[in-house]
Amino acid sequence: MRGEVRGPSTIGGVASYSVNPDAVAHARRLIEGRQYVLESDWGDVQPDAEAQNRYLETHGWDEYAAWHLGLTEGAANGTKARYAFVHGDLRRVHRSGLIACVYRASEWRHKEVELAAHDLLQLLDATSA
Repeated sequence: MRGEVRGPSTIGGVASYSVNPDAVAHARRLIEGRQYVLESDWGDVQPDAEAQNRYLETHGWDEYAAWHLGLTEGAANGTKARYAFVHGDLRRVHRSGLIACVYRASEWRHKEVELAAHDLLQLLDATSA
């Protein structure tokens, strides 16, 4: 229907995601530039809602999006609902964040996001070796 606002699309009650190529490129640049943290507790360093809001105030949606490997299908650009699978602390890539992305995407069968996060994790490990 014209003018209808759609929410995220779901399969079996789980949102559908596509890979955010800009976020993959951003993560690659950070890894290649050695802007990463190898050991961290993702539960402690993952940006919370307040940190995300502060980041948005100073950086905008495009830079915010670059920290999220997944794009929620059907969610509007310029909304937090659009972006998923954060991989860093909004300054550096975290190995634990990539592992969390691989795990969560695998758990919910978001294969493209899982493989993108896995490839980035392999790049990080090769770069930091």
